[in-house]
Amino acid sequence: MFQVRIHGRGGQGVVTGAEMLSIAAFLEGRHAQAFPSFGSERTGAPVVAFCRIADKEIRLREPVMEPDALIIQDCTLLHQVDVFSGLSENGYVVLNTNHTLEELGLAEFTQRFRAERVVTVSATDLSLKHVGRNAPNVPLLGAFAAVSGVISLDSVIAAIRDKFSGKVAEGNIAAATEAYNIAKAAMEAAHA
Repeated sequence: MFQVRIHGRGGQGVVTGAEMLSIAAFLEGRHAQAFPSFGSERTGAPVVAFCRIADKEIRLREPVMEPDALIIQDCTLLHQVDVFSGLSENGYVVLNTNHTLEELGLAEFTQRFRAERVVTVSATDLSLKHVGRNAPNVPLLGAFAAVSGVISLDSVIAAIRDKFSGKVAEGNIAAATEAYNIAKAAMEAAHA
């Protein structure tokens, strides 16, 4: 079973991102579950959502405490919440930022992870460019597909088409595809 924890803020599409990730896995013929963990938080408050992907039925129903991957939609959470809690050294990290790991104060910390498994993508900028609003969740799914290989970009695109239509779908597909390509390039650079 592959477990993903998504950190963000209310209004950024954290829950929708987890749902779309589970749809992408389902479209590949796998079992998936997605669920949020929040109370009555308002827009801007920290929110966490979870997604599990497996080749057999998933019976587990508790929050993901030891994720295989983290998707961090808002880097301001890095110093407010222990977003890296439970992540193993073999884990994946996809972080929405236009800053380097050094600028975020994470260079030393992230050295314990494999370089090609920690990727930063300016998903906010990509969503503003392609969709016209701050919705980093979908571009981050594209980057996650590139980094982890757990789902394909084609499945992410199919999940986008399942959730959205028209210009919104096309804009999100463009944002996810560009994020996928950015993440692939970053991974190749890490191997060089």
